[in-house]
Amino acid sequence: MTDSTFPRADAQPRAGRIAAIDLLRGLALIAMAVYHFSWDLANVHLVKWGVASDPLWRDFAKGIAGTFLMLAGISLVLAHRDGIDITRFTGRVLRIAAGAVLVSLASWYMFPDAWIFFGILHMMVAGSIAGLLVLRLPPILLLALAAGAMALPVYYFNPALDPLPYAVIGLSDTVPVSNDFVPFFPWIGPMLAGMAIGRWIVNGSIRLPQGLPKSKPLGFLATLGRWSLVFYLVHQPVLFGIAEGLAAILPVDPVVERVTFINDCKAECGNFGAGEGYCTAFCGCVASSLDGTEIWKSRGPNASFGPLIATAASTCQGAGDDSNPAADDPSDD
Repeated sequence: MTDSTFPRADAQPRAGRIAAIDLLRGLALIAMAVYHFSWDLANVHLVKWGVASDPLWRDFAKGIAGTFLMLAGISLVLAHRDGIDITRFTGRVLRIAAGAVLVSLASWYMFPDAWIFFGILHMMVAGSIAGLLVLRLPPILLLALAAGAMALPVYYFNPALDPLPYAVIGLSDTVPVSNDFVPFFPWIGPMLAGMAIGRWIVNGSIRLPQGLPKSKPLGFLATLGRWSLVFYLVHQPVLFGIAEGLAAILPVDPVVERVTFINDCKAECGNFGAGEGYCTAFCGCVASSLDGTEIWKSRGPNASFGPLIATAASTCQGAGDDSNPAADDPSDD
């Protein structure tokens, strides 16, 4: 991206905004929508992607979350470059907090067993408050704190911190079940790193164009980035509704149902502390035991198949000890 892509800084639509930051936020929003729609399609069994469990998908989601928090850290510094504006800060935090409450309520209604009690918006609120306390620290010290925050959960965790609300600290021994869990540690790290970058922007060590991009696609992304909270709150209900609508009209794919069952089984098996090899063999055995039944012709969980699944699971309890872990692995389909 060259400086010629942007007009002069005095052409920016709102004073104090840097279009390059808005553009990066817009790109992150598009990536987030791609991830969420993929999750929605997998959730209604239209695709066999293991979005919730596949390491690549999980890394993609972590990268998106880290980008949002880094940009939030940059914006925190830029917003208060001329001194802390407590009124502006409070208004922004309250807006994000209101959005976080809406997300929690909606997710509790839709997914009570995996509701979002501390997701990306919750982390932004906590990170903004914590960030204000270290706003004037030198960039190098902010980076050191970021590195320490990201390393801490690797070297220290405590079962006493497993219950809520302590789990939101991020130092629990067992990760709680949630569709979006972004605890304070290690995720304050990207935000602190963003604050360091923000300090370098303020002191002129990093120079960014401020005007709106001349390119229409880039201009669209920059505009989208200025409405990030609205987009965040609106996009998922819309995408989820589209996925549900498609699931209502498209036929059931037995292959997708079987692979999704194995992926879900492996995730649940792992939650009980079993090893990956055991879970792969066990879930593959259960799926093989269910082949030839009507289960793969039904989309999603069906309570009527509960006894059948329980019998297959009981039969396969020892499968992980002597079965080939690669057998029936959905990644081979």
